[in-house]
This record gives sequence, C-alpha cells and structure tokens, in this order.
Amino acid sequence: MYDSLTNRRNFIKKMAMLSAITAAASMFPGIVFASEQEKGIPDNANLDWKKGPCRFCGVGCGILVGTENGKAVAVKGDPNSSVNKGLLCVKGYHQIMCIQSKDRLKTALVKKNGNYVETPLNEALDLVASKMKESIAQNGKDSVAMYTSGQSTIPEGYIASKFMKGAIGTNNLDCNARLCMASAVTGFLTSFGADEPMGCYEDIDHADYFVTWGNNMAEMHPVLFSRMLEQKAKRGAKIIDFATRTTRSSTASDKSILFEPQTDLAVANAICYEIIQNGWVNKSFVEKHCSFSKGLTHIGYGLEDNFQFTDKPEKIDFEAYKEFLKDYSPEKVAKYSKVSVKDIKYLAAIYGDPNKKVVSYWCMGMNQHTRGTWINNLVYNIHLLTGKISQPGNGPFSLTGQPSACGTAREVGTFTHKLPHGVVMNKKDREMAAKIWKVPVERIPSKPTYHATEMFRAVDRGDINFIWVQATNPLVSLPKTSRYRPAMEKKSCFVVVSDVFPTPTTDVADVILPAAWHIEKGGLYGNSERRTQYWQKMVESPGEATPDTWMFIEVARRMGFEDLFPYSKENHVEEIYNEYRQFHEGAKHGMAPLEVLEKESGAIWPYVNGKSTQWRYNAKYDPACSNGEDFHFYGKPDGKAVIWQRPFEDAPEKPDQEYPFWLNTGRVVEHWHTGSMTRRIPVLHQAMPNAYAEFHPDDAKSLGIRNGENIKITSRRGSCTLPASINERGLPTKGQVFVPFFDENMLINDVTLDSFCPISKEPDYKKCAVKVERA
Repeated sequence: MYDSLTNRRNFIKKMAMLSAITAAASMFPGIVFASEQEKGIPDNANLDWKKGPCRFCGVGCGILVGTENGKAVAVKGDPNSSVNKGLLCVKGYHQIMCIQSKDRLKTALVKKNGNYVETPLNEALDLVASKMKESIAQNGKDSVAMYTSGQSTIPEGYIASKFMKGAIGTNNLDCNARLCMASAVTGFLTSFGADEPMGCYEDIDHADYFVTWGNNMAEMHPVLFSRMLEQKAKRGAKIIDFATRTTRSSTASDKSILFEPQTDLAVANAICYEIIQNGWVNKSFVEKHCSFSKGLTHIGYGLEDNFQFTDKPEKIDFEAYKEFLKDYSPEKVAKYSKVSVKDIKYLAAIYGDPNKKVVSYWCMGMNQHTRGTWINNLVYNIHLLTGKISQPGNGPFSLTGQPSACGTAREVGTFTHKLPHGVVMNKKDREMAAKIWKVPVERIPSKPTYHATEMFRAVDRGDINFIWVQATNPLVSLPKTSRYRPAMEKKSCFVVVSDVFPTPTTDVADVILPAAWHIEKGGLYGNSERRTQYWQKMVESPGEATPDTWMFIEVARRMGFEDLFPYSKENHVEEIYNEYRQFHEGAKHGMAPLEVLEKESGAIWPYVNGKSTQWRYNAKYDPACSNGEDFHFYGKPDGKAVIWQRPFEDAPEKPDQEYPFWLNTGRVVEHWHTGSMTRRIPVLHQAMPNAYAEFHPDDAKSLGIRNGENIKITSRRGSCTLPASINERGLPTKGQVFVPFFDENMLINDVTLDSFCPISKEPDYKKCAVKVERA
C-alpha cells in the first residue's frame, strides 16, 4: 500500500513537472532543458566536463563546459546547481560558440596615424602606463578614469578598485552596473542599511504569489521564470504581471495589469493605503521592527552637468505616514495610472492576506527610473507593512542583469563611492582598506567623483584626459550616446578599451587590449541571490588575449606600484580572492573559502560556520541577528527597517504635441545587452537578426505603418531608423513604442534621455518623448 501511494505521488509530481516543462518550452523557446541540450552531444563523446557559472545574466546558472583537445566544444546545465537545476536558456546553451568568432581580438592594437597597428601586448601596456602617468603629471589624479563592468570577475573588480583608489589615489572608478543596479543598491541601503536581497531563489518553491514589477522575466530571466511556471503547475502558485506593455511574461501570467509609465510610484502608495485602510498591517512586526521617514521631494532629474543632490531624511510617525497616503486612494490613483480601482484593490488584497506568501520581483523596469530609489523603497514598504519579508516565500527581490553586478560592482566596490567594504566617505572604511592594501589612508580620497553618466560628460567637457573601458560597450549602452561619441574620438582624451570582440567603443580607442573570455581564465562571479561562484581556467586564450586582472596588474607595476601588487601570474585569482575576503569577515557578510567554492556550485553569503545564510535579518536563519527578537535589521543603527514616505512625481519628459509617444527600451531573450557576444552566435543572430520598434496596432494604423516597414523614431537628442513590429512578440499600450537596444546598427540610445535618479545616479531608459514617421 505504501509503495503504491509513494509511486502515485511520484507519478503525479513528475506529471506536474512535465506539464510545466512542456508549457515553458512551447511558450518560451528561450528556455532549454537538460534533456534537450544533450541531444546535440554525441553518445561516444569523451569530454572533460568542468563546472562554472554562465557568462550572461545575473541569475548565475551553473554550467558544465565540455572540453576536448584543449577546446570548449559543448555546454550543458549543471544538475548540481541549485540555481538552475540543469536548465539553461538559449543564450547559456550556445555561449561558447562566440569565442571562435573570426573577428576575435587576439593581439593588441594601437592607433597610429589614424590606423590600427598590431602591437606586442607588452609594448601596448607600456604605452597605457605612460599615458596614465603623463595625464596625472599634467592634469592631476582625477584626470584619469576607469569604467568597468558587472561582467568583470570579482578579482578584476577588486584590482581595479585597489589600483585606482589605493594606488593612484582617485575615485574616478565607476561601472556599467550604475546603468542597471544602482537604484537597487540605494533602495536597499536607505530601507535596510545593507545592500542586496534578504532572500534567495528557494523563495520560488514556497511562494503562493509572484508579483513581477515591470519585469519581463520570461525573456530576461527565463530559467527563474521556468521555475515559477513549475510551481504554478505543481502547487497552483499564481503569477501577477504588472507592467507597461504586454509581453511573453504577461501571456504566461495568471493576471496582467498595465500601468501608465512612471505611475508605479502612485500604485505602490495606493496598495499601502489599502493595506492600512483594511486593517491588514502586521502591527506587531511594524511596531517592533520598523521606523518611518521622509526625504526631500521635487529632487530634480540630473539633466544638468555636475548635478549634485543630498537627501535630508526626517523621522516621522505612523500617523503622519497614514495622512500622507490619503492622496493615494485607489479612486484617485486610478484616474492617472490607468490601473482600475478593482486591480489596485486586488494587488493590495494579495499582499494583505496573512495566509498568502508573496515574492515581488523586479529588474530594470524599477531600477532604470528617475525615481528608482523611491520605487524600490515603496515596494519594500508593502512587504514591511505586512511583515512579509525575510521568510521562505515572503520577500522583495531585486534581480540583477549581469553575471557579477552584485559580486563585482556592489560587493567589491567598483562604484565611485564604494570600497570593497563600505564607502569612501566613511573614515573607518577607508582605514580598513588602507590597512589591507598597505597604503597611507590619506591616499584614498574621501569624496566620490564621477558616476557613469557624469564620467562620460566629463570626457565630453575635457575634464578627463584618459579613460580605460573594460568589458563593456558604453557607446551602445549609455543614454544619449550621440553626445559622447564625438568626445571619445577627440585627441584630448586617450581611450583604452579591453574587450574580447570589436565594438563601437573599440572603434574610438587609441589602444585596444585583447581580453580573455571567462572560461579562458579563472575567476568568481556573484549573482542575484548573493551566491559566489568560482571556476578555474578551462581552455587557453587565442593569441595574446589576457585576463583583465593581469593587464591591470602589469600597468600598475609599470607605474611604480610593484609592492602593492605582489601576485603571481599562475595563482593571482586565488591570491586576490583570499585578500579580498578580509574585507568581509564576520557573520554579516562572510565569504565562503575557495576550497568550499571549488567543490560546490557556489555558496550564498553570509557564509557562517560552514553554512550559507539563505534568509537575512530573520533570527531563525541568520546568525548575525543579535537583538533577541525574531527579526533584526542590523544594517540600521536602531536595528529597524525604514518605511519611507515617497510621493509620485512625473517623468522629466512626457509625450506632447510635437513628440507624442513614450519610448521604452529593453532586451529580448536571444540577445544579451549590446549584443557584442550573442550577435556572434549564428543561431541567435539568425533568430533575431536586428532590432525593431513595437507599436500598438491602433497607432500603426493611424500612422499608416505596416509590419516590417522602416520607420524613424526621433527625440530632442537624436533619431534611429528601424523596422516596425506590429502584433508580433510584444504589445505596447497605445501611445508607446518599445525598442530593444542590442543592435549596434540601430542605436536607439542616441534617442534616449540622460536623466537619472538623483539618489542612485541610475539613468532612466524607460521613459522619454519621441515622434514617429515613415522612413
């Protein structure tokens, strides 16, 4: 009897999983399952399989790379990885196909008399070092800058920080994670006093509801979305899509709710209004574990060069917060958000039900926002008011877009204001860095300098005379790129670019350095759930392609900093990581030792007493909690999380008579970011060969635009011509145009606005005004 019941349960479980897999595979061709992956691997293949993380997005899927005769020939999902459990998306499965591209950078190139000349790497590094020294001697330390990446490894980011801040003594270091995750950072810091999510991916296995805020997970994070679909099939979990356009995620969701761009701020406040009005506040949790604050309003949009902003938080009480929310009743908010009163109440009831577990997921839709910090705060408010936080299946979760935007940008500290632990503004943090780096504390500047947008504005103004760009493609990814291209072509700024492939950014470089791809070097990444993953070198790089870490070290040594960079070429990854771990010792952020990471498919920090901490701030799971209560938000001095009073404010540029459409930009499942890697993978390029502009059918009809016909999108900054897409993959609301930004031949970021959140300094790529005409 027991055996038959067990077999029946297993049969039902397997059928539910099969149903989820079938649904996912039919609806989302971007999801590839382990059994499908292995079809292309010959039965008699004698491959050496080596583990590591995927090169692409911030999910951090575990991969196994099959090597044969010194070459990488196959990839499959790592079944031992708790992240993806053997699944991969279409990008992950095909990732190694690009590294043998014919235009792979294999030698250093130096521009001489307007032409690139192949140059021995050592000679090119000599030139880079001499140009840095020359700029510093003539114009001071802040005349040189480095712009790195959330695709950089932890050792690369660490050495960049040590080189710029500890050796040279300038904070002119920022990274492309400023363009995607900075609002998540400031949101966490202002609400909790510590960065990064308090939960983990296992929340998916426990939640009753998933609410995705402006986040097309089916294409942006397909493996995680497939795990949600599995829970939908197995347990009846529900997915609520809250967005400005209908996407593949909307199609698979139980309910799709569309809102007017920028009004997510108002809807979040309306949800809080309803929670309070209906008595759904978890009073005990709020009284013990929360405080209330408000900041400045009408804080600007960062459109001016050298824009400066400092918030002035002020403590308030619950009654003042409740009074503030009176302007955000569902009836008032529905009038301008285009979300019905019924749907606002529906969302509030989900969060307010004490018997339902809810996880909120978001990515660029909330972070790339002129009020990005605020909207992060407001979603935290919802979870704090209801006490649905830091528990399995209950919590707010900010997803990352790059493989190590957490590990390398946020944890290592490649933002201008950051150090590997803490911030440059804090004396104790500078003293810690100085001690570990063995430099005078006075060498580390106490004030941040340029964030990403302002850094390239400084290049344009001539305030920066040397810039080193590593593992990123800013002349495709920056907002308002049309401003910076001419500046970077000027002789007044010496441009160095380290990359694997030629890009529009290498096109303006004075020196191009050939970089090793991730499996051609050892390294570590940190993913969205605080998971650190380590891999060892799997194959040799072609030609003189070299790990970025080692090129940084070589240039630092040439500039006279040999004593600060005593690492060996063979073991520098391990030596650097062990040095870096000193910054994070302790129960709040301890990093797993390499011997653990060598064996396992990653470990979540804080790693304490041989165990990952999956849920922070909850005393049941987190050994750093020390207040004797069930929860301890130890990032704040009083141990309490902050519920913020944040208003709705309009976008800086809205559609008008001359520019009547909203422009929204984003990604597609086939390509990753600027496409410099995925467009060199034939199967992905063939599947999505070029960018396009999505329109609502009614708008297309009124403009006389047919599917596939070339149209011209124009803003006050520039224009872009590309084919129209009507009733194909996505469906914008009326009055909105959506364009993916992966295509370097169709530079939509020439059109976008360089406004940003004044707190996080993250640009808003989702909202500006454009006009549309037939090309």
